[in-house]
Amino acid sequence: MCAALAAHEGGARVLVLERAGDTEAGGNSRFTAGAVRFAYDGVADLRALMPDLTDAEVAMTDFGAYTEDEFFADLGRVTDYRCDPDLASTLVNRSKDTLLWMASHGVRFAPIWGRQAFKVDGRFRFWGGLTVEAVGGGEGLVAALRAAMASNGIELWHEAAGHRLMLDEAGRVRGIGIRRPGRTVEVAAGAVVLASGGFQANAEWRTRYLGPGWDLAKVRGSRFNTGDGIRMALDVGAMPHGNWSGAHAVAWDYNAPEFGDLAVGDGFQKHSYPFGIMLNQRGLRFVDEGADFRNYTYARYGREILAQPGHSAWQVFDVGVAHLLRDEYRIRQVTKVTGDSLEELCARMEGVHAESALHTIREFNSAVDRGVPFDPNVLDGRRTSGLRPDKTNWAMPIETPPFTAFRVTCGLTFTFGGLRIDESGCVMDTDLRPISGLYAAGELVGGLFCGNYPGGSGLTAGAVFGRLAGGSAAGKAMG
Repeated sequence: MCAALAAHEGGARVLVLERAGDTEAGGNSRFTAGAVRFAYDGVADLRALMPDLTDAEVAMTDFGAYTEDEFFADLGRVTDYRCDPDLASTLVNRSKDTLLWMASHGVRFAPIWGRQAFKVDGRFRFWGGLTVEAVGGGEGLVAALRAAMASNGIELWHEAAGHRLMLDEAGRVRGIGIRRPGRTVEVAAGAVVLASGGFQANAEWRTRYLGPGWDLAKVRGSRFNTGDGIRMALDVGAMPHGNWSGAHAVAWDYNAPEFGDLAVGDGFQKHSYPFGIMLNQRGLRFVDEGADFRNYTYARYGREILAQPGHSAWQVFDVGVAHLLRDEYRIRQVTKVTGDSLEELCARMEGVHAESALHTIREFNSAVDRGVPFDPNVLDGRRTSGLRPDKTNWAMPIETPPFTAFRVTCGLTFTFGGLRIDESGCVMDTDLRPISGLYAAGELVGGLFCGNYPGGSGLTAGAVFGRLAGGSAAGKAMG
């Protein structure tokens, strides 16, 4: 949708193809919580984006700043410095301007007080570089952009699945073949932008590229993201790029459906694990739950959960942190058990070796450094010592009932492998030459993320590179 709006601004006549029907349209964006990561220098930048922000709200909140250097450093750090530096630089440098541009098209933004800031001593403090979300979450974001397209007269076809790119004798993209209910259609075009997501909803591709067991992962979002755009581009000689064996994967409710449920949205996620511990079926911990802020670890811990026996784990919490658990822990469709004693809780965790789990919890409790104050807004250094693995922040003993445990599995968000693009958003061929008339944006762009990603940067990347690709495509079509 950002590509379509940018192309329209560039003077092009635009047609948007949507594989899904109207009720399921919107891709993965619609399933998100709507968080967007961008570089800002302080409250003045936030007020420019969110003019409804009041003086009272500013007074009670430490928004801090999140500079371009910090954003770029986070991209490098969480991807083990394997992200494409040119793509990363484009994402960072264009992030603020792109969000302001979206706001000019009617997208509204608000601070994420409920998920990215805890109130301590009467004041909210944001952490992890993530401050803003689209009003209404992913649903609100998609609705606002669809309204912007409609007001600009941009045509949208539902149940229109692209299946092949049309080339002329010189190898230039001149249109696209489409499958619609009961017929096939060819649409001529001066340029084509592919923005159809990764291959996370394709079980065969998941197993081929991510590895054994990934066919058993749940898909958090759209069932229509099966890699069709990637395949079409590869068929005409596009260069594969990025981390094809990697994906954004999180802790997801064990009994969630195979694909995302728009009625529940992002509620199946379970992201308050930094304030508890995670146990596998052997009753053992297997990750450092407090290694970093949640939005720097959650996208890789789904892979860790998938690798455990039974492809699942239990998140265990003491009542003392219950008030810190995100709203997703209180949805009706949650898989949980409770206990008034540790023995009772461990016996109720299905599939878990109860005696081993009880020993692990007691050992954890004994290893907590209780002399360090607990502070959920910072990397507080409250840790354990002598465990494998140790917990390095927010180590709170599991000792005050009632206790609660939530069963999770792996929820796959999007895949990291995709197509190589140049600085204009044009898709490159295997000789690293631009494929004339072909552009790409969103999850099917490879090279930006590897192994992990900073939370909120996916939606921002879709908007930044969508706007870039749409503008470039319009220039090509109109030239």
